Amino acid sequence: MGTIGILGTGRMGLRLAKAYGEKGINVVLASRSRERTNALIQALDIPTISPGTYEEAVQQPFVLPAIFHRDGLLDLLEPYRHELDGKILIDITNPFNDDYTDFIYPWNTSAAEQLHTRFPKVRVVGAFKNVWWEVFDAPYFEGQPSDVYVVGNDEEAKVDFLALSNELPFRFIDAGRLSNARTVERMTLLSGELGQRYQFFPRMNYRLLGEEWTPGKADTLPKLSQAIHA
Repeated sequence: MGTIGILGTGRMGLRLAKAYGEKGINVVLASRSRERTNALIQALDIPTISPGTYEEAVQQPFVLPAIFHRDGLLDLLEPYRHELDGKILIDITNPFNDDYTDFIYPWNTSAAEQLHTRFPKVRVVGAFKNVWWEVFDAPYFEGQPSDVYVVGNDEEAKVDFLALSNELPFRFIDAGRLSNARTVERMTLLSGELGQRYQFFPRMNYRLLGEEWTPGKADTLPKLSQAIHA
């Protein structure tokens, strides 16, 4: 099943460690403060979660940095460049500015692409970008799981990520190539604004709705259109 190394013990890092650990997946949880990590793990009381250093976390087959780009994520990972080569890096980051009103990167790139550009030998899979932290505390909406959009250019890495994550309480959607992270990240910026406007924040998420197309339905559309405009 594999072990996941999580760097960062903030709102997302801690909740993802808990989500994976409760499903029996081994987690190495790391932060700048070993004392803080030890205290959090003791409070979680999940046997599959163990404390570690950043060095130990990046040695795991799956690596998940839960640190903002604005706080220097790329530079923080730089000393571990060779350890990261060939690893699956689960990118959950959104490049928010300090007040969460915009992104620090322009429209023609994404946090996921910036990671891949800086570390081209890393197998980047973007996931959980659209999920706000409080959704992990109560993941179902009217009894239904919401979506996690998964992006990446490495199809095998996406398959391995899904195998690791398929028991988590979400519906995982293959959202295509890594550059689609630009759209997913902007969707998250939008959901944050809408959530605050309509007083959902931070408990809201997306769910793709659709209906399977059938030839019979298509045959009725011209007649329906004619009736509407008659």
